[in-house]
Amino acid sequence: MRLLLGAGVLALRPSTIARAITQGDIDKTEAQIAEAKRKYEAVSAQLEEIAIQYESLSQELADTLSQIDAVNAQIADTEQQIEDKKSELAEKRDRLAKRMRSAYKAGGDTMLSTILSATTFEELESNIYYLDKVSESDRALIEGVERLKAELEQKHAELEADRAQLEGLRGQQEKKLGEMQAKQEEVQVILGDLDDDVQALVSQRDEELLQLSREREEQRKREEEAAREAAAASSGSSGSADRTSGSFQDGSTSGSQARIVASCKSTGSPGAGLCAMWVSMVFSNAGYAYAGGNANDMYNAWTTSSNRADLKPGMIVAVSTHSHTSAGRIYGHIGIYIGNGMMMDNIGYIRTTSVNEWIRFYSTTVTPRWGWLMGIELAQ
Repeated sequence: MRLLLGAGVLALRPSTIARAITQGDIDKTEAQIAEAKRKYEAVSAQLEEIAIQYESLSQELADTLSQIDAVNAQIADTEQQIEDKKSELAEKRDRLAKRMRSAYKAGGDTMLSTILSATTFEELESNIYYLDKVSESDRALIEGVERLKAELEQKHAELEADRAQLEGLRGQQEKKLGEMQAKQEEVQVILGDLDDDVQALVSQRDEELLQLSREREEQRKREEEAAREAAAASSGSSGSADRTSGSFQDGSTSGSQARIVASCKSTGSPGAGLCAMWVSMVFSNAGYAYAGGNANDMYNAWTTSSNRADLKPGMIVAVSTHSHTSAGRIYGHIGIYIGNGMMMDNIGYIRTTSVNEWIRFYSTTVTPRWGWLMGIELAQ
């Protein structure tokens, strides 16, 4: 199996960005994230394949060990049977020897008297036949035991050959398992490196988005200031001019919308991954109830529109799921629109970003939606 190389996958690491950021820079980072994720998924697939093979080979080894145990039990049983037959054979031989010794101790006269006791030729022939049969029966019995012992010894030799073959197979399987485990550990290391690369690029991308939003906010302020100066100059010369700059005015309200916006700017981050908690804290700090729940709860319960014309300051903007992080797939993400095309959210720190950029980034799985949290329609 060919493994993807983990060294030198990415050269970029998150750092403080000193130069101006463009959308092209962010698009480039997004492309690098996509490529890093592609490699991560490819290596994950390799790791899964190795795991399947390892599991199958482990089962094969377990089966081999079971077979070895069974053969060992048969060998032990056969060895016991051989020992029993040896004892039986020794006993029968000893018994025959004792009988023969007893007959001869009594002298040949005993056997001879058995023969000579016959009164007729037929009885003599019968007595001799009987003595031959007794001897033949003893010999047959001993030969039977010896034959069974030989069969058992042959079976024992065959079982020993089977055990040797199984032990050889066991050695091969254990070697393969060792190689598979080493390969699994190697892929796991590469996977960890790729995960670090993905996280580094995501952090860089977030930093770039934050800087871009700050640069755009500064540009917007410069344009507004220039527009006000132009309007003031025009008013001084003609006495009548529209003092509005044509930009958003919904961020400078004085009602409950403005109170939520102010709470956004004064409420700190409760920690990474707690975007919905921060939203609940913002509303609680502004004098409303603590909503509770996660981003997808709020998305499902309180977002009512995806029409940008309906978006107003103080509204929550959320997705119930997104593909950028494992937590995001389960819990989604949420922020609060603060007006003037900008919104704020918690990503471990409180970020101010363009709502258009936010929507573009988080709309990988579902359509972002917005609405009034807890159904409370805020006034301007």
